[in-house]
Amino acid sequence: MSSPSLTLTVWAGSWLSGHASPDDVIDALHEWAPMHLVGAHDAATASAADLPDKGVADGAALLLTLIRRVDSAAGAGLHLVLPAPGDVRSLPAGTAFASAALAAGEGVVVGAPGTPGLGLVPVIEGPDVLRWNVFTLPAVPEIAVDGGLGAAEFAIREAVRDVASALSGIPTVGTDGRRTDPRTEIAEKVAELARHRYPPSLPARAVRVLDTADQVAAILTVAGRGGGLRAGSVSAATGREGALQPLWAAVREARTGAVAAALRAEHHH
Repeated sequence: MSSPSLTLTVWAGSWLSGHASPDDVIDALHEWAPMHLVGAHDAATASAADLPDKGVADGAALLLTLIRRVDSAAGAGLHLVLPAPGDVRSLPAGTAFASAALAAGEGVVVGAPGTPGLGLVPVIEGPDVLRWNVFTLPAVPEIAVDGGLGAAEFAIREAVRDVASALSGIPTVGTDGRRTDPRTEIAEKVAELARHRYPPSLPARAVRVLDTADQVAAILTVAGRGGGLRAGSVSAATGREGALQPLWAAVREARTGAVAAALRAEHHH
């Protein structure tokens, strides 16, 4: 699993639809950090969400209380957002939540479209601490997800094909000037993501899409920052960067599409 926001969305959705217990959700969140803090962005949010005016409250269980209070549609009002520069379609424009989610690259929107809701954004506070910043949303935006699981699966399969063709032939060399094989680092990255479990109620097809997205993301991460690798020339580096951007977009779309489709399936199950 690729992010705390994805974990919270799928596990809370499974809980709200009656397929998981609160302890299941909390255990899944604790895979990211043993301590979770919850804090309001401002005084108005603190009042609306019944959070401390200043400072933070302790415990992942509080997240479930907030979600239960706002999402009366048994999981239908949970939305994963994975914004990136140039791709902010899913964010309520001009809000503090939008800025925070864009900076983090992730967030969770809670509430039915057109009604007041909450935005949750996780931020790493330390090696063992994850803080969830809570924002009020005057109106939850319509979050369009096209095509369901079929479209998400097609998109990520295309990305698998494209990532191979885009990155083949671009030489990678270690910082010491020696050529190096990045496959070991890619495998480590995939294993790191795979230790986060999905709810058993999640459709197998959704899990397949999410796992494939993780594999593509691992390749892109290693190709992008290199972990001691760099492109063999300036032109190769430029070509690699240009090739990665649409592939990252495909990964984000596959993840959000698979999660949205899975939540819809659980809600109607």
